[in-house]
Amino acid sequence: MDIDYYLIGQRIKEARKNKGYTQEKLAEEIDIAVTYLSRFEKGHPINLKRLAQISQVLDVSMEYLLSGTVPKSDNYLNKDFEEILETCSPEKLKLIYN
Repeated sequence: MDIDYYLIGQRIKEARKNKGYTQEKLAEEIDIAVTYLSRFEKGHPINLKRLAQISQVLDVSMEYLLSGTVPKSDNYLNKDFEEILETCSPEKLKLIYN
């Protein structure tokens, strides 16, 4: 499984905006340059230390930033099931349904 840094960057950006933070404020909180943060949001690789810092400051889980799922929610597996079902043949879908 490849790591999709672009999606991670989009989730960071979304979480930052939901928190009401500018790039400048978040960069200041984790003590990095704004240009460095901008690179993460554009899909450049990010290390776990920085991801953990961003996760903590923005009050989102690392799981969410990495995979888009929120294990604490009741329906966090829906996306995974949807992806699995999309690849099933009609025969397999019928078996699952029954």
